[in-house]
Amino acid sequence: MNERDSEQVAHSLMARGYERVSKESEADVVLLNTCSVRDMADQKALGKMGMLGRLAKERPHVVFGFLGCMAQARGGELLKGLPHVDLVVGTQKFHRVADYVEELIAKKKSWTSINAQRSTLNVQRRMENRMDDLRFSIVDVAEEADSQSTIREQQLTPRQATAFVSIMQGCNMHCTFCIVPQTRGAERSRSINEIASEVRDLVSRGVKEITLLGQIVNLYGRHEFPKVDSKSPFVQLLEAVHQVEGLKRLRFTSPHPIGFRDDLIDAISRLPKLAEHVHLPLQSGSNKILKAMHRAYTAEKYVDLVRRIRRARDCIAITTDIIVGFPGETEDDYKQTRDLVEEIQFDNAFVFRYSPRRDTPAAAMTDQIEEHTKEARNQDLLRLVNESTRRAGERLVGQCVEVLCEGPSKTNPARLMGRTSTNKIVLFERDNELIGELVDIQIERANGFSLCGTPVQSSAGILSDTGRTGCGEPVSSGGHPACSNGAGLEA
Repeated sequence: MNERDSEQVAHSLMARGYERVSKESEADVVLLNTCSVRDMADQKALGKMGMLGRLAKERPHVVFGFLGCMAQARGGELLKGLPHVDLVVGTQKFHRVADYVEELIAKKKSWTSINAQRSTLNVQRRMENRMDDLRFSIVDVAEEADSQSTIREQQLTPRQATAFVSIMQGCNMHCTFCIVPQTRGAERSRSINEIASEVRDLVSRGVKEITLLGQIVNLYGRHEFPKVDSKSPFVQLLEAVHQVEGLKRLRFTSPHPIGFRDDLIDAISRLPKLAEHVHLPLQSGSNKILKAMHRAYTAEKYVDLVRRIRRARDCIAITTDIIVGFPGETEDDYKQTRDLVEEIQFDNAFVFRYSPRRDTPAAAMTDQIEEHTKEARNQDLLRLVNESTRRAGERLVGQCVEVLCEGPSKTNPARLMGRTSTNKIVLFERDNELIGELVDIQIERANGFSLCGTPVQSSAGILSDTGRTGCGEPVSSGGHPACSNGAGLEA
């Protein structure tokens, strides 16, 4: 979601004539969009802005600002230890950033003009002092009605294949470890027509895959829109977006297990554009800890949900989030989590050490876990998850999979990178004509978290038009990939 919010802010500035630069030292505006889910994210953002203080002294005309969740949570207190910060904007005011930047730039230019005839050294010092004055800064963390509908524009790069679409803001779940309800507010949803219109526009500009974004995405519209034919607003939205002509793949993140009702399971089975991947946060395998987290499901219900999703769609990949070291987590609680992870065999998992967030119920719990215990559990679970991820990748070796090519690999620009429908990363030989296209790739080897392969050449070329899925198909006995709509791997 932060990435999508950043895209919106960048678009609004570029629409006013600003250009992206590759180095902070070349910028006239430096904005850090922040996250507050973990303390490490806060500290990283604060440290980064602190390092930019030297640049602020060298280039006092530059506007520096914090955006997003940390800005929302801390507000004006961010100015106290970082006097060069000009702007603090919360999560409901991203659409105001461009106006605020223009206002700050105008103020700085005006101050420079007033002092233009004075001694250069004195001007420099007076500018630094004036621009470090807290009254010069702008702080806006207030709520704003309909802010969920302001994240609707983005700047596409040439041949961009994928795009995020924000469908809602806020969260009403109040998990005891999470600061998001405080930083993002209550659930607020955009209309189905508005979202579908944005998707149509993106697809008309070449986008082939859309990811619908929400804090609890599958609870979209539950308090604002009615059910129709026993279908939740989220399933109605999936159906509307699925109908967009030219859209090839549809994803959504991040859901909550309680939002997977029968209508959504049915949609997974019958909407072919839905990607074969569900990210399903577990958080813990202990019912005691799940209750303390206020997660509203049990480990048994979670396992049953995984079974239902796998029955609904062959080859579907399931990934998850897990927190270790939550207050009160005993060795037995951790073992229950470990056993559940081993039983389910996730395609991948994000494993986090519990990080206290101020003003959350979990932070006030008395039975906090020692950091060395958290770290030991984190590393142990990562080893288990990595083995499961490795096996999931190795099952695709020798298979022909459909990959949406996103562009050059970030780690090796000589190769292209794309993703299967199951969200597996695939690297292959560079051919710029393939960027933004669906490509059939024969998988030759698995390297931990990624796969390597070769584009499949056929009489029609190497682009995919079969509508095949990403779960893979066997190589024929003659050594050529059999890329028809037949076989697949068992879940």
